[in-house]
Amino acid sequence: MYIIKCMASIPKLSDNALQAICDLFGDTDSGLTGTEIGKLLNSSGIEDMEPTITKRHRLFSALKNKQEKDRCSNNVFAFIQNVMDPVRYVHNREYFNRSKDQLNVILALQGYELRADGKIVQATLVSTLDDAHLRANALQKKLSDRGVHYYVLNFCRAEFLQENYFHAVFEATKSIADRLREMSGQDKDGTQLVEATLVGQKPVLAINSLRTETEKMEQVGFANLLKGIFGMFRNTTAHAPKIKWKIEERDALELLTMASFAHRKLDGAIRTGY
Repeated sequence: MYIIKCMASIPKLSDNALQAICDLFGDTDSGLTGTEIGKLLNSSGIEDMEPTITKRHRLFSALKNKQEKDRCSNNVFAFIQNVMDPVRYVHNREYFNRSKDQLNVILALQGYELRADGKIVQATLVSTLDDAHLRANALQKKLSDRGVHYYVLNFCRAEFLQENYFHAVFEATKSIADRLREMSGQDKDGTQLVEATLVGQKPVLAINSLRTETEKMEQVGFANLLKGIFGMFRNTTAHAPKIKWKIEERDALELLTMASFAHRKLDGAIRTGY
């Protein structure tokens, strides 16, 4: 991955990609204002071909004309970087991050990516919308950077594509329960499942040798941790309407990382034979 150099000729974007970018920047509710479009086109050295038409069509007309004249998309990319200059969003970081993620879905299908510093870099080309969303999705990337357990990532894949934190949390807790059932042969759920598999003098599953008092306390603590996860998240998400139980990204990150920790402990667990 490297920063695009000014002297390198960048192939023209497809009309579909260019229109998708213009639809994002020209969105009626959250996009650029008409005044901003005029100023940004002017500062990027791009002629404002039809300043009186709908914003998204106005942008497409200007950018399409520019890359046709240039026979490359260098100045179009310069315009995108101008729009996404982080300094413009000092007081609206959430909007910057949301726009960057949406833009990166489009750019991934063209073989590029917009970094957090507002610069476009070349990246491995993806060919499917699912792969583009996975690359662009902020939560999935942060979890990957943390090295989150593959069980959590696999169970939450569909939720990552939807950027649905509520159900990502629900699926993560389900993944722990499914793992316990798979390893123990039990068919219970939630706290009852933890009791049946990890609790007692002779638990079905042991995360250590249980020979010392310290190891026994670790087993008890792990069981209590899982009970807490099921009690706070699994039961709540199963019974509370989504609109009444909001989960922010930072909360989802912490819970999913906790679920990853649980799976790593289970990686080393053994079935005792009791």
